Amino acid sequence: MMVTMRLPIRTSISFLLVVFLMQSQTWAFMPFAYPFFSSSSVTHKEISRVAILNTTVQLCRSQALSQGRDFVMPKTLTEGSVAAVCSSSASAKAFIRSIDKITENNAAVDLPWHYFFNPIYHFDDETFLRGRDLITSGVSIVKASVREQSYEAARAKLGEVLHTLQDFYSHSNWIELGNDTPYPNLIKPSSSIENIADSETCRSCDGSNCKGNILETVLRQKKLTSGYFNTFSFKKPKGKCSHGGALDLTSYTEPKGGINKDTLSSEHGDQHMDAVKVAIAATSDLLEDIRAAVGDSQFLRFMGLTQASVLCFVIDTTGSMSDDIAEVRRITSSIINSKTGSANQPSEYILVPFNDPDYGPLTRTNDPDVFKRKINALTADGGGDIPEMCLSGLQLALTGSPPQTEIFVFTDADAKDLSLKSTLLALIERTKSSVSFLLTNALSARRRRSSGGQQDGQQQFASRLTSPLNEVYQDLAQASGGQAIEVTKATLPQATSIIVDASSSSLVTVFQAVRNPAKVETFSFFVDSTLQNLTIYITGNSPSYTITSPSGVSQTSSQPSGVLGFIEKVGNFHTLHPNVSDQTGLWLISINSMQPYTVKVLGQSEVDFLFNFIELSEWPHPNYAVLNSRPTANSNITLLVSVVGWDSVRLTDVDLVEASSSKSYNGTLQEVGSGQYLVTISSIPTGEFVVRVVGESSSSKASNGFFQRQSSTQLQASSVMVTTQANGTMEPGKTFTLPFTVATNGSGGVFNIRVSNDRSFVMTDVPSSLILAHGGSANGTATLAVPGSTPSGSDVTVTIEAEAPGGADSNYAVLRLSVVAQVTDITPPVCEIVSVNANCSSNCSLSSWDLSANMTDGSGSGIQSVTVHQGNGTLNTSTVLDRGVNVTLASYSASCCSPQVELVVVDAVGNVGTCFRSLNAAVPQSTSATSTETVTNATTPATAATSGSTIQTSTNGAIGHLFLPVLFWLTVGTTSLYQYMQL
Repeated sequence: MMVTMRLPIRTSISFLLVVFLMQSQTWAFMPFAYPFFSSSSVTHKEISRVAILNTTVQLCRSQALSQGRDFVMPKTLTEGSVAAVCSSSASAKAFIRSIDKITENNAAVDLPWHYFFNPIYHFDDETFLRGRDLITSGVSIVKASVREQSYEAARAKLGEVLHTLQDFYSHSNWIELGNDTPYPNLIKPSSSIENIADSETCRSCDGSNCKGNILETVLRQKKLTSGYFNTFSFKKPKGKCSHGGALDLTSYTEPKGGINKDTLSSEHGDQHMDAVKVAIAATSDLLEDIRAAVGDSQFLRFMGLTQASVLCFVIDTTGSMSDDIAEVRRITSSIINSKTGSANQPSEYILVPFNDPDYGPLTRTNDPDVFKRKINALTADGGGDIPEMCLSGLQLALTGSPPQTEIFVFTDADAKDLSLKSTLLALIERTKSSVSFLLTNALSARRRRSSGGQQDGQQQFASRLTSPLNEVYQDLAQASGGQAIEVTKATLPQATSIIVDASSSSLVTVFQAVRNPAKVETFSFFVDSTLQNLTIYITGNSPSYTITSPSGVSQTSSQPSGVLGFIEKVGNFHTLHPNVSDQTGLWLISINSMQPYTVKVLGQSEVDFLFNFIELSEWPHPNYAVLNSRPTANSNITLLVSVVGWDSVRLTDVDLVEASSSKSYNGTLQEVGSGQYLVTISSIPTGEFVVRVVGESSSSKASNGFFQRQSSTQLQASSVMVTTQANGTMEPGKTFTLPFTVATNGSGGVFNIRVSNDRSFVMTDVPSSLILAHGGSANGTATLAVPGSTPSGSDVTVTIEAEAPGGADSNYAVLRLSVVAQVTDITPPVCEIVSVNANCSSNCSLSSWDLSANMTDGSGSGIQSVTVHQGNGTLNTSTVLDRGVNVTLASYSASCCSPQVELVVVDAVGNVGTCFRSLNAAVPQSTSATSTETVTNATTPATAATSGSTIQTSTNGAIGHLFLPVLFWLTVGTTSLYQYMQL
């Protein structure tokens, strides 16, 4: 059993984070905390999380103050509390998901099959220039991806970049040189890294006590060095420092020992917490640079905030769909008009039209008026034969929407592109999105009659989903936890109520079951008092059912209006919104049906969960990787579960529940902090299953203390494994080769291979099959040709599928790859304050001041935006041509009650320059001053040590150290960061 230690609060201790003890030294800040650890050292995960929470809360504070709103800093910084003060409580789940994505990719850098052995990713072997280039090129990719709204790819790349940045402060001698602030040149491609040690740097020391092993000449001359590391060789340059630790063979040769600060027990472990503090500050600086480049709104969406409910439509636009499109327009307008300005307003709108042979493009916007115009512009035209490109349109929606989006598909036709079914099942499992189909068959009947068919429309309506060509919709809906709703065009408006329900914020799945084939069964589920707007859906042809509330009151399907509420029936779709006052407790649904049916129970709550299948790695040190495929069958599987609302609840059970029955497989839970649990399950279902969690409340809000939640997506394990690693980034106009490996722990034979991508990039060299021996593996490649017109910052989702002989088993790998043009402009714009005029009196509200500044980008990519980062005043800009150079003139004015301003100027590729000015008591009441540029630009370790001084203007790539919000939290009174973070 793992024990979490709570440390005492002391005035002299400014920074405390509680994680776990570890068994042995490791090669980096620990990537992840889980029960193998046995120390209170700080991990990459916690460093990143602290910085993200601090940066985000400071952004929201700045926004609130600039808008004249009060802002109360939460006493405890969690994803939930930060989302709340950012006026986005419903986004807490997406915020957690985003942070998890970033930290997971941070941890993955230390996996042996990723970048563990590459010194550049860890600043080992004095690879300072190449390591810095890795950071700056990665940041360029992040910025370009965010601008194109490719948030998932941007989060993955940010995690990688942060790992390298953070390792600098543990693996180099930056801390030993006396620095307590970050080295800004690491995130500025236009600045040099100088004063790198060119001779011997260390003397031998005795293993665990290496304090003082760095040579005095290195420290006195502020020479920059880092430890050498090699797991397979004892060799290193003469006199150079080693990283240290049991895995570093170079630490056993002269000079012996090491200099890393990865843990408290490392050779320089006495400076571990100093390295952690500066690593957090450096992470905050990098996040601030990205924020400045992409803007506050985009940065919040990047972090998952303001990302609550998403309205996503995939619409057939063939000639028979005019009635359906009209209904989409109606329901869209209704949702937008009724929810604008409310907590339930959709945060994003996505539209994908499809026809034949065309589909797309995908429209993604957070502006409801833009979405309305796109919907209104749809016209029903063409189509030809009955089948349409429905699955291709759905593929775009699955890859272009945020994870766990509710997607609604409107069509009256069969799918022509049936070959995509297995790809869509893989994407559904990876994204955990729910897909519901609203199927109107009336015109399909007319189409068939016009082709000589003799069936009447009612007969075709009854048998529509029995056609093999249409069963794909039912299969995809069931796999995703959605509905396949059969209605006529006339009754479609009654069925679209499901879209209104799904567009609610904080939507959670309480219970779901699919029975195909059908059988008589009684289902039970528990409703806790945090749930609101409870909704019960039953889909099936003429099912007979009885719903019983916790108080014992029942209503049958033959009672449309009863004691529990009104049951709305349209086609094969039944809905009940219970109206009983007390809904808390155990509910029962008894169903008797001869036809397949589904049951789904939804509600709104701030308590939910996220999960991923992970692979644990104990070598070279305890770590984990998130699987991008199905878990391995016939073996233990491990889940990493994150609880939304974890500060008020805790999990007691995590089970896998068979989709075809109620049989469950219980997991063993180990809490790892910050609302996360490692769950190990030794016996797993052989077929499809869902994940169910049960927990209890630590507050009085939940009746009896219990709650339950369930995943919607049906999952399964596989004896086939597909692995791949994408090296590098795609570039427009070039080809990209993606190697992959297919393995099996079962029978061998000929395995069918399918590779697809969501952008229709031409692919070559893809094998149609691979031959595997029993328990063997085989390699393949796929080469993608990236069109030169592909926007920089966009991404492409590649799905690689392998099917065992006979089709009884299959697996996949899903990768999201960035497409980014090579950046040649690495110089930030120059911002120069020209004049400041202040006329401030004792009554600041009756006085004002103004500032003017000139901004240029020389021969760079050109100035794209100028914004106010700090300050609550008015900014006006204009552009003039001065001696052949474009100059942006900025004029800022503000009340003297707002005495500070920072102007941020960004060029077209995301380089950032700033101007900062602060009035103080020494400023006369009426002043006109000309400010020359004062740049704090630490080009060597020696000068960087003094970089914490006040900056008037700066062209730093990052916002710099005008303020370090994290240090405020580290030193606030007698309260430790542990109290604020509750980690």
